[in-house]
Amino acid sequence: MTDLWTLVRNWDVKYYPIYKLWTTHWGAVFITHPDDIEKTFSNMRHIKKSIIYSLLHKWLGFGLLTSDGEKWQKRRKMLTPAFHFNVLQKYFESIFENGEKTMEKLRLAGEAVHNVVDIASIYTLNVICETAMGVKFTDENARNEYKDGIHTIGDCLVYRIQRPWFAPDFTFYNLSKKGRQCSKALKSLHNFTRQIIQERKEFHEKTNGHFLNEFTDSSINPSDNVYHGYPKKRLAMLDLLIAAQRNGGLIDDAGIQEEVDTFTFEGHDTSAMALSFIMLLIAEHTDVQERIRNEIIRSRNENNGRLGIVEIQRCSYLEMCIKECLRLYPSVQFISRSIEEDLQLTNYLVPKGTILQVNIYSVHRDPNYWPEPDKFDPERFTTDNCASRHPFAYIPFSAGPRNCIGQKFAMLELKTFMAELVYNFHLIPIDTAANIRLKLDMVVRPENPIYVKLVPIERR
Repeated sequence: MTDLWTLVRNWDVKYYPIYKLWTTHWGAVFITHPDDIEKTFSNMRHIKKSIIYSLLHKWLGFGLLTSDGEKWQKRRKMLTPAFHFNVLQKYFESIFENGEKTMEKLRLAGEAVHNVVDIASIYTLNVICETAMGVKFTDENARNEYKDGIHTIGDCLVYRIQRPWFAPDFTFYNLSKKGRQCSKALKSLHNFTRQIIQERKEFHEKTNGHFLNEFTDSSINPSDNVYHGYPKKRLAMLDLLIAAQRNGGLIDDAGIQEEVDTFTFEGHDTSAMALSFIMLLIAEHTDVQERIRNEIIRSRNENNGRLGIVEIQRCSYLEMCIKECLRLYPSVQFISRSIEEDLQLTNYLVPKGTILQVNIYSVHRDPNYWPEPDKFDPERFTTDNCASRHPFAYIPFSAGPRNCIGQKFAMLELKTFMAELVYNFHLIPIDTAANIRLKLDMVVRPENPIYVKLVPIERR
């Protein structure tokens, strides 16, 4: 799959800014110019995901990632309050606590070499379960099965895209070895999320639904998290879904399953890959690392040595570094839309029925907008540089009406973890970005593990 990644990347460069590709039954147009991306992503008539996403329906159903039309609009409206800034403030406690626990485990290992993908995956999966789902998941075997299952699904997706005869579910799941592997992985993934839903529903049954009832009182803002007779609880995305089912019948069990599957995957795997590449790049650039560390120390000193959400938000240089890492390694490398009516781009007309493909990785390395595009340079994200750049030249969280609903949550999570890691450890490079091979997958994923050496910083 690394060869396939390289092939697509080479096509993006060779045929810039637009080219078409035919398979036996799909016609696709690939675009990389920000002007054309803006025309597509800003238009509500072109928000439908392409047929490629149908390969995920057995796993994610028709949740927020894969749905369209009225269903997508209703779900987006229903779930948006779970990622309001006031709610993120309540999520911060869990994000920070999980970061602290990770630092403690890493300190116990002393000076050691670590696979950063493993560190990041455990951390982000714990965070999404505790925040968006309201559940602490302690079963390590189930957690590992879940992570392995996602990798299997990613392999199967790429396998099917290359073999159009396996596009129908019947032929793939019944006539291929990969299909049987995929079925086994799907079972593990769904068991994991069903357990999350069951545990949260049992919590509400034990508390007689007091927390959920607050969502039906128009005088109370759900983000206030008022909980009569009980301690204040963090608002969980899953609570919104359960409340919508119990109090208004706005969603059924299958709908809840769709969204929990979608957000458990998207809320942990994309962030885990982002953290992995951030650790790789920060380790490799010691001058940048030291500047981040000094910024964290200053922020802590302004709050009596503690790190809170306000201090995290003040770490502007850390945020610039994370944005540059997401430019070089956007967690989601492609977005695929179905063109429902003719679309006039800058120089070409894309006919109705075409798949429109945007390879974000290539957009972020366009030398017309990013001088020395392969160079790591956080200064690209100063306020002045951002203001003068095309707004659609940088789209790590997509853009337009179908942008990532959890992008503020993700940035808070990434900044908090890296602030704690750089404060507590010197990151020493073992692998370098130049030697990392990427493979085509649902997310930007390295072909092999990424290793970084962590040296604890002793503080009095």
